[in-house]
Amino acid sequence: MKNFRTMVYPYIIWAFIIIVVPMLMIIMYAFTKQGNEVMNIRFTLENFSAFFEDAVFINVLKRSLVIAVLTTVICILLGYPTAYLMAKMKPKSQMLMVFLITLPTWINMLVRTYAWRGILEKNGLINNFLALFGIEPIKMLETTFAVVLGMVYNFIPFMILQIYTSLSKMDQSYIEAADDLGANKIQTFFKVVFPLSLPGVISGITLVFLPAVSSFFIPKLLGGGQFVLIGNVIETQFLTTGNWGFGSAISLIMSIIIILAMYLARYIDKKISAKGGDM
Repeated sequence: MKNFRTMVYPYIIWAFIIIVVPMLMIIMYAFTKQGNEVMNIRFTLENFSAFFEDAVFINVLKRSLVIAVLTTVICILLGYPTAYLMAKMKPKSQMLMVFLITLPTWINMLVRTYAWRGILEKNGLINNFLALFGIEPIKMLETTFAVVLGMVYNFIPFMILQIYTSLSKMDQSYIEAADDLGANKIQTFFKVVFPLSLPGVISGITLVFLPAVSSFFIPKLLGGGQFVLIGNVIETQFLTTGNWGFGSAISLIMSIIIILAMYLARYIDKKISAKGGDM
């Protein structure tokens, strides 16, 4: 047991360096401001007030949350039926479907997103296909549609796999009991299957919403720089303007939003699990 603890120490130290230290630096930059002299650092809330007092940044935050929620809803609407059909397949077919869904994730997300530019651009694959029918080119890049499409494409595997796992591990005796009590397929789905699969849905929402709300390269590539989300603002503050204090303040605000979202998801998951245990 003692040797095991010794083996864990390097991982704890490494996690502290790459997770805790950067977070402490973000907190420090968010609540401080550099004075005229090098060592003249003072406590301030100016970085936060600059964000909340500027309507532009508030609108960007709202847009980011709306896009993230829209992406999550679409992933649920597309992912749940897919996962449900997968759970009904034979074991070999299920393994094949899992392989096909995870296969795109083997390619770098940046490369996959950039490929959509060639599909959606004015002279891209879709518009060339529409031209065969005499349809004028449709502007798809630099739109909300392109950004949401890119996010759904990149994040939907997480939703499908979480729901599929929940459905495949479901106790079939509940479904058999519903059939014995005279419930039809629709009643069985809404009264038994869907409630028992909600923990998978909640996990999928967490895995989709959190990266979607803070994504910066998807709107940058598919939005063409014209579609700005909160992740792009943070990137600009750190890499372009060099305003680390303001960038850290926005990052901290987003961290709080993400923590609250995770807490809410966990709370709902516990409530659902408690109800499931009473069945």
